[in-house]
Amino acid sequence: MKPTTPTHRFLAVLLTLAMLPALAACRRNSRPAVDPAFAASEAAWRSKRLARLTRPDGWLTLVGLYWLKPGDNPFGSDPANPVVLPAAPGVPPRAGVFVLGNDGVVSVRCEAGAGVTLNDQPVTRTILRTDADQNGPDILHAGRIMFYVIRRADRTGIRVKDPESPTRTGFKGLNWYPPDPKWVVTGHLERFAEPRKVEISTVIGTTEEMLAPGIIRFTVDGADLSLTPLVSSPDDTALFIIFADATSGPETYGAGRFLNARVSRDGTVVLDFNRAYNPPCAFTPHATCPLPPPENVLPIAIRAGEKISGSHH
Repeated sequence: MKPTTPTHRFLAVLLTLAMLPALAACRRNSRPAVDPAFAASEAAWRSKRLARLTRPDGWLTLVGLYWLKPGDNPFGSDPANPVVLPAAPGVPPRAGVFVLGNDGVVSVRCEAGAGVTLNDQPVTRTILRTDADQNGPDILHAGRIMFYVIRRADRTGIRVKDPESPTRTGFKGLNWYPPDPKWVVTGHLERFAEPRKVEISTVIGTTEEMLAPGIIRFTVDGADLSLTPLVSSPDDTALFIIFADATSGPETYGAGRFLNARVSRDGTVVLDFNRAYNPPCAFTPHATCPLPPPENVLPIAIRAGEKISGSHH
């Protein structure tokens, strides 16, 4: 057998280096393939999420939020108004006045010929429902601009939307982690004796009283974790979860993400973190999002669901 020469050894090193990418690709390709049905289900959910976000009255259209003071609050496209609407076709400099009564009731008086409508009918004067009403708020229109009353704790405001907002027309899409069955986790809801009222902080510095039915306990990679979900009513099976984790900030939205789940009759809860999504305040400074309670800040990295992208606020 001939002894190897420096040239032979050099060629052997080059050959090894050339093979490294192929070896790495083999290792990547050796990972278990994602089940097509699972991948299709996650893709369908993400498609619906995108459709909801980008619809003509979705969160990307939010362009203004104005808190009302007691008494008269004129509105229109004139920047001198306390409530300023975008200077779009059909929006007069002064369209009318919102009146906040001492009882918290909001009414609107519109200028003659202002073109403000409610349910496609011209408005002169009326009392307005807020978003706290079980039937939803009364939505006013001036041209393509829509606006309505919201209530947050002891504050009452006017939310303004424009379907042609730059945020919506220039939207580049959502950014996701690859779907991974690892992040479909089964947990159990340990119910409180009675649902508890909890105080949830918001990005605008207020607190909202919400209802917590219990604590979801689950395990990921050997770590015992828990989350406190929220419900609309004591007998509600739909759970709303606000959480943060070790990805919050560098990889996902810093103020946390949302997750929806359902609890079965025996307390089983399936947490599909592939469907974790960003709150509205990730896209606009005019939202009033709730923040994760301290007990919902997880010590691990949940690399699943929606990530941050260039479209985020």
